[in-house]
Parts: sequence; C-alpha cells; structure tokens
Amino acid sequence: MSIYIGNLSYQVTDEDLKETFAEYGKVNRVQVPTDRETGRPRGFAFVEMSTEDEETAAIEALDGAEWMGRDLKVNKAKPREDRRSSAPRSGGGRGRY
Repeated sequence: MSIYIGNLSYQVTDEDLKETFAEYGKVNRVQVPTDRETGRPRGFAFVEMSTEDEETAAIEALDGAEWMGRDLKVNKAKPREDRRSSAPRSGGGRGRY
C-alpha cells in the first residue's frame, strides 16, 4: 500500500519527501509525478513505507500539517483505476437524436 500526499509545493523533490517521511519509518519508494510538457511536479506524490503501522503514523502526523507553505492532504492511496473503459463514450455529453 502507499500514501497519497496532495497540495504539495511545486518545488518539492523526492529527497524532501523521503527525509520528512523517514521520521515515521523506512521509506521504500517516493514518486512525484511531473507534467509531461513542463517537467514541473504536479502538486501531489506517493510514498511507500515498509509497514502499515509506519504509514498510519505518517498519515496521522502529517495530514493537515503545514509544510513548505502548504497544508498537506495525506491519506491512503486508492488503487489506480484502469483508464480504458469498456463503456461507450457519448462524445462530449450531448445526446444525438
């Protein structure tokens, strides 16, 4: 399982997150998605920790905390949804009669 961190500063780095979350346990992985066109961080990230207890401690301590001038949103990451849908698309929301 991993942790979702939202409302991040656009200046955040993987190392910044690793240092902060390491206070609550062993950090296995940090992922800061970037914008394809600008290469700039998108304002959210994912952190994977060694145990669920460590994740819970980090979430409880950091959710709502101010960090780098922003109030963090920290919670369990939801499983990624398959973007390919088997449902037909309507083409913009207008029905054609």
